[in-house]
Amino acid sequence: MQSQDVSQRHAPSPAGSAGPVDVEQAEAALVEHYPRLVRLAYLVLPPGLGRSRRVLTAHALVQRALPRGRKQPSVIPAQAAGREGDPGYAYLRERVLRTALETARPRKGLPRLIPPLLPQVWGLRLFPRSGGADELALDQRLSALSGPARAAYVLRGLEKLPDPDIRDLLDATGVTDPGGALASANSVPMQPGLLSSPEFDPCSLQARPTDLMRRRQHTKAALAAAAALAVCGALVALPGDGWGPDGAAAPSYAENPAAEAALDPGKVTRAALTAWRTSARTDFSVWPARGPLTGDKALLRRALAVWARPGDRVRVSATPGTQTGGPAGPPQLLYAGEVDAARVVILYDGLRIARYAEPGNGTQGAALDFARVDGATGAGASALVLGRSDGNVRYLTAPWVTKAAQRDLTKPDAAATPLVLADGVTAPLASPAVRTGGCTSWTVLQLTDASGTRLTTDLGELVPAHLTAGRPGAAGEASGAWGLRTWAPFACSLAAERSSGIRSVNAWAYAEQPLPDGSGSGAWVCTRAETWRGDGTAALAQFRTPGGAAGAVVAKATDVPACGPRDPHVLAGVLWKSAAGSWYLLAAGSEGTSSVSATGGVTASGQGRLLAAKAKQGARADLKGTLADGREISGLH
Repeated sequence: MQSQDVSQRHAPSPAGSAGPVDVEQAEAALVEHYPRLVRLAYLVLPPGLGRSRRVLTAHALVQRALPRGRKQPSVIPAQAAGREGDPGYAYLRERVLRTALETARPRKGLPRLIPPLLPQVWGLRLFPRSGGADELALDQRLSALSGPARAAYVLRGLEKLPDPDIRDLLDATGVTDPGGALASANSVPMQPGLLSSPEFDPCSLQARPTDLMRRRQHTKAALAAAAALAVCGALVALPGDGWGPDGAAAPSYAENPAAEAALDPGKVTRAALTAWRTSARTDFSVWPARGPLTGDKALLRRALAVWARPGDRVRVSATPGTQTGGPAGPPQLLYAGEVDAARVVILYDGLRIARYAEPGNGTQGAALDFARVDGATGAGASALVLGRSDGNVRYLTAPWVTKAAQRDLTKPDAAATPLVLADGVTAPLASPAVRTGGCTSWTVLQLTDASGTRLTTDLGELVPAHLTAGRPGAAGEASGAWGLRTWAPFACSLAAERSSGIRSVNAWAYAEQPLPDGSGSGAWVCTRAETWRGDGTAALAQFRTPGGAAGAVVAKATDVPACGPRDPHVLAGVLWKSAAGSWYLLAAGSEGTSSVSATGGVTASGQGRLLAAKAKQGARADLKGTLADGREISGLH
């Protein structure tokens, strides 16, 4: 159940003088406006207390705002009328602000800590519900303000008080420079709607247990939950979000020796620095651990804990077909270090690469990315994405890579530009995966080792895709002159394969076709993308006219063997308009196609693997081809 503040339906009355207030009147105001007073205290308290501590402290400050005992005078002074002209609310609001600001006020020596004597919750950590990106951004901006500036912002946005009344109220609570607090509050755009969101509601809470492993002798969780309900009477959604000792990880709920071993940073495996030199394997299992933070056990623990149980504020992504569960045992460490503005840890469990990243400035939040790499070897295990920022990407290369360079795939005759390699980490290069707008270039990573030179490209995932060129089953590296010329007009078609779990992409120039008007020959190329999971393969038939800067995709098929190693045949067609304005159906099959026929909107047939027939604009035709062995193939759709 969630508490509601019905006073929000009314505009506040102007502040003004008021007479004495009965204790009973103040008690009634506290009961009526309790959720709003707790929200006010929560927003003003210093964020450094942590969300759970702020919740309990906010409740404590409000509940202690009344005079203690009945031996006090029966009336208390009121500074100004508050909600709907209620002087009792105004008195409580000033008391809550004063104590909240005292908590936020820096002191010499030890920081001021006010443990909430009431309420007290054992065995649970309490948090408001998480909001969206706007609420998180506002919370971060408010955390950068001083306590008085936060109070000024909240009084202006939540209480709707004019600046003169805010200045008087801050002065009454002991703020030495109310004008400066108001000026500082102006630096944060006013968003009153966000201040009323569940993100800042300490009366609508979610609960999580503390460390269960240390509470074996404590009261059962049911009793702890009952104690938590006494705080606000409206706790929901077990379990919810929160930040525990493991950074962005959610709490652990079970004890399991294998799982505990997987979370022990001291048991993370590391390959020997020279294992790759003597091993017959060329996969991620022989990569040594690199990076300046490989000895930071606290960082490794956070990475392992988040992998095992990511919290609600962890952004998790995975390539299609990749599981995101925790490791079955201690994973292998591949990298730990600073990458741009983040601390990054890369781990490998034999089937998956997991990349953990947390902000380098100490703010809360984390990202966890997964990629499936089972069976990766050689070119498939030659590089990993360390991070992307400002339109660039950095890679961690395999230990056997001796040189790295970048080249524009659309310019086959341009030389590659060398990249600096520092402990296997490349200098940043442009990433086509994060580019927006038109495609005028396509930057790829060129890697050289003892076995040769190969090209890979960033398609928005942890593992770059390997580029090859040639007939399926006999394709070679795309880094040679012929491969570069094959890929150049069709490089931008790689954008269609972003974030699809692509392992490799092959370009095969399977036919050239003389154009009916004698203006030259058109080039037919089939590009096929293979995935790490096996299914989801995509074959694109592309056609380029003479002098055209880029080819055009004319047909696409998914999960078909055509244009692949299992069936190195392909047939596709396109409607083409000549310079004289005539329309033709052009079709071409791969080598070994003995005849091609068209039915439907165009009826034509011919011997050999090429077909050109007059057609009407917008005509649609079905293509059939016959191979030399009599087998029929269909055109890509």
